[in-house]
Amino acid sequence: MKKTRYTFQRSEKTTAEHCCVPLCSASAKFNSSLSFHKFPKDGEIRRRWIVNVRREGFTIGHHTRVCSRHFQSEDVNEPAKGGRRRLKPGAVSVLFPWNNYTLGERLGVRERQQRDRLDTMVTDDEVEDTAGDVDVACAINVHNYSTSPEPALVENHRLREEVAQLRQQVEEITLQQRLGLRRFAGSDKDIHFFTRHVIELSLQYMMRVTRTSGEPPRQSTSMLQSLLPVDQLFLFLNYLTMAVKQNDLADRYGIHQSTVSRIVLSWSNFFAFGCRQKKIKEYLPPEFKDYADTTVILDCTELRYQTPSSPLLQSEVYSSYKSHCTLKGMIGMVPHGAVTFVSPLYAGSVSDNQLLVESGISKLLRPDSAIMVDRGFLVANCVPCKVYRPAFLAGRKQMIAEEVRETQSIAHLRVHVERLIRRLKEHKLFNSVIPLNMFGNINQLFVVACLLLNYQTGPLVKAWAK
Repeated sequence: MKKTRYTFQRSEKTTAEHCCVPLCSASAKFNSSLSFHKFPKDGEIRRRWIVNVRREGFTIGHHTRVCSRHFQSEDVNEPAKGGRRRLKPGAVSVLFPWNNYTLGERLGVRERQQRDRLDTMVTDDEVEDTAGDVDVACAINVHNYSTSPEPALVENHRLREEVAQLRQQVEEITLQQRLGLRRFAGSDKDIHFFTRHVIELSLQYMMRVTRTSGEPPRQSTSMLQSLLPVDQLFLFLNYLTMAVKQNDLADRYGIHQSTVSRIVLSWSNFFAFGCRQKKIKEYLPPEFKDYADTTVILDCTELRYQTPSSPLLQSEVYSSYKSHCTLKGMIGMVPHGAVTFVSPLYAGSVSDNQLLVESGISKLLRPDSAIMVDRGFLVANCVPCKVYRPAFLAGRKQMIAEEVRETQSIAHLRVHVERLIRRLKEHKLFNSVIPLNMFGNINQLFVVACLLLNYQTGPLVKAWAK
């Protein structure tokens, strides 16, 4: 009696086709009951195949195949015995392990034209035994599409969602701990507290005006670029408004102290200013109708400065008016309240007249214009234009009635430049003692702080607002 041998779904092909779908291990060498199909040539259907397969960076080759497991039964044409199984036109693979679907009952292998048999009986005379005897059944690796996805896939999806949630939480916590404009974006009150400005309302205009004649801040290192420009501006305004130490700002913003120094220096050189004569006359307030040729209202202010160790320097920067070592600067505003001139800072012992001459403003004045100053500015011979100044007795017992009226009128108009200086002193940096280590860039900081007054919310005089 001849001994019976069994072989199971073993193909004699030397090069086996295999399925390119992730998590599918189907191969023509061990699954002769399956058919393997090329990607279609039609562009739209081919694209749908590629999308459904879910292979990132996938390159389709000449031997790339998708097995028949991933197509619905009605999309496959069952051939006659011995023929090739083909797909219907427009068929798209839709059955995958990661799908949640229920597949209708599919015909078994025997029922499909009885083309393939799971057990093929052969005798020793018909087949040469080259692979050894097989006495046990092989397990067929077939997806069970009527069940839910594998637990590993569900767990992987859950972990991805958990990672996304954790990343969002980390970002929110970092945002709460790190100072910046985004942290206070929902509160104009908080932004005004830290900057004296409502940035959202004034930033666009500020950038448009300053970029026309100023260069943007140079970002020389990657650490400087770690802050957005609007956050750099926010940091700079914190520095001016709150007089916060640079090492404190570095800790609050999560950057190095040297980066804070570079940001402060960059933004100190960023702003430009100026106002044409035509604009001055266009926005001239009615209160200046008797002084319509006024181009600028000038006044001086003093900033307290840390006492230097050198006695010679102490004598130069000491101000008898403030009884402290000071730096002195001049501010000029046009009649409608905008700052248009800021002088460099000089030693506190310099006189107002000398400061006006040294500042160079006389070169900017025209003969048909006029300036308005305090009675201490005896500069009629130093400027090429008319000077409006309150009268003083000069050895007389009293002033005449016309001089009294003019003095009161000029003093009433000049009070606005004093209000402007008071706004400047709201920046705590200039309302406290300035340390010696800031001497290198104090001029730039002073100029920028004065120019930022033009962007503060609310006009200097409400009646002048247009």
